[in-house]
Amino acid sequence: MAIVFNEKKKTFSLHTAKSTYQLKIGNLNYVNHLYYGATIHDEDLVFLIRRYDRGFSGNPYDSLKERTFSLDAQPQEFTTQQQGDFRINSIEVQNSDGSFSFNGRYVSHKLYKGPFTLNGLPTAFATEKDTVDTLELLIEDAISKVQVTLLYSVFEEADIIMRAARVHNASNETIQLKRIMSLNMDYMNGSNLDLLSLPGRYGQERQVERQPLTHHVHKIRSGRGISSHQQNPFIALVDRTTTEDYGSCYGFALMYSGSFLAEVELDQYDQARLVMGINDRLFSYAVHPGEDFDTPAVLMTYTHRGLTQMSHNYHNFFRNNLNNSKFIKNVKRPVLINTWEAAFFKFDDVKLVEIAKAAKGMGVEMIVMDDGWYGKRDDDNSGLGDWYVNENKIKCGLNSLVKQINDLGMKFGIWFEPEMVSEDSDLFRAHPDWAMEIPGRRAVRSRNELALDVGRKEVQDYLIESINKILDSANIYYVKWDINRAITDLWSNALPAEQQGEVSHRYVLGLYRVMDGIIKTHPDIMFEGCAGGGGRFDPAMLTYFVQYWSSDNTKPLDNLKLHYGSSFLYPVCSMGAHVSEASPMIPFETKAAIAMCGTFGYELDATKMKEKEIQACKKMSELYHKYYDLNFFGDYYRLTNPFENVNLVAWESVAKNKKEALLTVITVNLTVNGPQEYIKCKGLEPNRHYRIEGDGNGEVATGMALMHAGIPIPREIPEYTPFIYHLVAVD
Repeated sequence: MAIVFNEKKKTFSLHTAKSTYQLKIGNLNYVNHLYYGATIHDEDLVFLIRRYDRGFSGNPYDSLKERTFSLDAQPQEFTTQQQGDFRINSIEVQNSDGSFSFNGRYVSHKLYKGPFTLNGLPTAFATEKDTVDTLELLIEDAISKVQVTLLYSVFEEADIIMRAARVHNASNETIQLKRIMSLNMDYMNGSNLDLLSLPGRYGQERQVERQPLTHHVHKIRSGRGISSHQQNPFIALVDRTTTEDYGSCYGFALMYSGSFLAEVELDQYDQARLVMGINDRLFSYAVHPGEDFDTPAVLMTYTHRGLTQMSHNYHNFFRNNLNNSKFIKNVKRPVLINTWEAAFFKFDDVKLVEIAKAAKGMGVEMIVMDDGWYGKRDDDNSGLGDWYVNENKIKCGLNSLVKQINDLGMKFGIWFEPEMVSEDSDLFRAHPDWAMEIPGRRAVRSRNELALDVGRKEVQDYLIESINKILDSANIYYVKWDINRAITDLWSNALPAEQQGEVSHRYVLGLYRVMDGIIKTHPDIMFEGCAGGGGRFDPAMLTYFVQYWSSDNTKPLDNLKLHYGSSFLYPVCSMGAHVSEASPMIPFETKAAIAMCGTFGYELDATKMKEKEIQACKKMSELYHKYYDLNFFGDYYRLTNPFENVNLVAWESVAKNKKEALLTVITVNLTVNGPQEYIKCKGLEPNRHYRIEGDGNGEVATGMALMHAGIPIPREIPEYTPFIYHLVAVD
């Protein structure tokens, strides 16, 4: 069993392959958190808790005169409300009498095989190779009859624990949830912890920031209705001395695509508390008698082997346990060309066929028709929501166009932006109440779009029906699903005034239902997510999309940083990356080498390419296929930090059996008459010999030498020269 309950000691020990998480039913039936770290036995670690009389820290009434027992200093699994704990909290509930109070204590628990599921929210699944045990631990406020079930699914081999919380209203009156987090994580000593997060902005997503915890509340959040360009729903708490290869790492990834919140507080006693879940800004949710409210899941992992191992845990799990599409492992994804930067809105069926014919010579296998093919859509001011073919552009009809593309030996993809609407559209004229707009106020426009109230069932049904009709009308192989604005003007004409605080979360739940009705019903179509680039790139989205467009910024040097930051959580196979005409001073070979650190394709007009450029692209398309398995399924290593190393940026993918590896080095800034630089490999078998293919010499060296001495990088070369070394075992 991955979960062991000691009835005598009242401890629960949750064991993954290399970690242990322990909690205990403690004094007065409060649930204490005791430990999360490297594997230990099932011994009771309650001795780690030391109790003292803490001044100005209140004591539960039924602790009588025991002044050393205070929830303000106790490590907890889920916090109370107004019970003497003044730190950041897991729950805020307004009871039917208007009071704000929750005194949750242990009632019961159950254990079962397999992972938990959530109502309307995505979760991870178990494969045939996984051992998964689940703990459901029920706590209750005896007065209000508000219950919270703490959910823990332990994926033993993967070193992942999935957590969530379920609120149940067992009273006879409606309650209002003002705040409900998916998890609470207490550290008895957090003074030596750093907070690692992935902030950014449009075009510069998932940059890396690491800062020491201080005696403040550190907030990582999005209030934009989407997980956002500005923050990613992931944080790691790491020891101050932790590196890529050594030291403790605690990773937390939220499976939610809307406004989220992660808070970390270092308290007066140097204890650290992390809470993570739905952003409570503009949030209030009515839970009626007998109803449940489920929080999104959080994927936790621990390792004492540094940041790289934390990333490997997530990469492996994301490849195996989030999405069972055939395009994850069983079907190789084609090299594509997207028409956006080639034509923008100015295209027709003839132009598309011309681009496809030219692209085929570059090794391209699929053309994607981007924005502008539907409704009245000649610019970004009209047409959104009208999901029918614009026959002024696609004169031959969609089915005929797709057949022409297929006859070239190429596949066909198509773009949608289902969640938005243009005011100049048939849909808006027919259903203006479907757009989010606060009564008496004009809505905020963004990209001249309004947000549909996707929380409404009739809106969901329209999207499912109209988009499925398009997908079923032709041999469509791929869909790019876009969203090009944040969500404002939170208001639903389908809800009463007292429930308007539910709109943001209902939007996310509605979106998941729409994607269930479209994506899950078309298993033979490859779906890629996009949100003005990487504005909604999160673990929940990867349960639907096999890959996500990393950023609208296709400048290769910027992408070195973007891919670096993304790799802390996301595997290469999930990151959309293309070659474009941006940064013309950088060779196509370099752009392609960088784009291969993700899924591969092109954003350019193939009809205007020079022969030299065509051949360069063809060669790189061939390399993409040659190294496909290494890039997509190998263990990824960050060898340099592009935020620190201004000369070379390098990364490596190593096959699971360690028989080969792919080392990529980009020369960013070569100084005149500078020192010789070396790149040290990682992840190789120390005593195995490898032939170095790509350096022109075919030299052979042991894994030990390659990891400790490194490979010398040539100096007498043009700037931005890429080096791709294929290391092949020879024994």
